[in-house]
Amino acid sequence: MERKLENKVAVITGADSGIGRSIAEAFANEGATVIITYHMNEARANVFSEELSDKNHKHGVYQLDVGDENDVKLFFRSVTKAFGKIDILVNNAGTNGSNSPLREMSTETFDRCLKTNLYGPFFCSRAYLNVWKDTQQDGRIINITSIHEDVASPGSADYSASKGGLKNFSRSLALELAPMGITVNNIAPGMILTDMNKEAVDNEDVRKEQAKNIPLGRAGNVGDINAAAVFLASRDSSYVTGSTIFIDGGLRINV
Repeated sequence: MERKLENKVAVITGADSGIGRSIAEAFANEGATVIITYHMNEARANVFSEELSDKNHKHGVYQLDVGDENDVKLFFRSVTKAFGKIDILVNNAGTNGSNSPLREMSTETFDRCLKTNLYGPFFCSRAYLNVWKDTQQDGRIINITSIHEDVASPGSADYSASKGGLKNFSRSLALELAPMGITVNNIAPGMILTDMNKEAVDNEDVRKEQAKNIPLGRAGNVGDINAAAVFLASRDSSYVTGSTIFIDGGLRINV
């Protein structure tokens, strides 16, 4: 049986760990050539690269600061030159908010969050489109947002602004790119056990307390994201654009 992403080239930003790493593995298992990027941790990215090589998965590894406009342009040109095309873009790289009251939040702090979480997808999506070839078909942009694209909380003005902005950025882009056959969708995770939820990962009591608000009764794992990511990247989702898939165990509708 043909794999769902055979002969596709997929860029997954921030794929050296967490959700991005899991998506990259899932895409590779479905036949895609995966281009993984890391920001700072080259050693961790190289370990992942070795694991992909051991499984004979075609891939590339690049250092990338998604908040650096010129770095993004050069990266997409390099990938296109090396691999011939880019079919799928997963804007996964992100950072947590500052968890600080607005009156104490510096401009630099606010800007840092938006530069990664909102400008990053903007820079990457624009660069992806600038290397897109008219002969390609079934283009895909998948943005990893958060339930906080809808759900606000005190002390997270920077994070909520970045994820809420990404929601409407995606919807606008979906309308713009539909005539080109490129779909744009979001995956919005809830409480997923990654380094971004390190306190819950390390402390079972914290994890159980936070899970009380989740109707399905547990925190999610990175693997819970994979099926939705493969679906949105494949032809199975050819009639889906401008949508958000919430993967949160029901948390969004219970807060």
